[in-house]
Amino acid sequence: MKVIYVRHDLFSDTLNIINNAEDVGKSHCVVPVSNFIQNVLETVKKNGYVKDFSHDESKRNFVVFMAGKINKIKSIKPRFSVKKNEYDEWERKYLPGKNVGILIISTSQGIMSQKEAVEKNLGGKIVAYVY
Repeated sequence: MKVIYVRHDLFSDTLNIINNAEDVGKSHCVVPVSNFIQNVLETVKKNGYVKDFSHDESKRNFVVFMAGKINKIKSIKPRFSVKKNEYDEWERKYLPGKNVGILIISTSQGIMSQKEAVEKNLGGKIVAYVY
């Protein structure tokens, strides 16, 4: 099995591209391809912050179709470890209010929102937030 490591600046740049496209009202944007970025985009899509995403013709980039629902999306560095009972503390730190937005967590069962991690009783590392 091939392990793919994503440089933090690539991931951060990707989220900045999405944030800037949303800020100026674009219908879509183009971001680089990686398994990690794909898993984060699936989580963001599942929670309704983007409409969809797909590979472009070259298969080197994703085209992300905006839903007009992102106020801010940002990566978090360093990636803090979070125990399953500490999510409320981190929500207060990064999100504007209770039940507004999601923390994106890397767990032993994959990338997911903090809401899914709480349901599955999992801890993990915070990689980003969106609201």
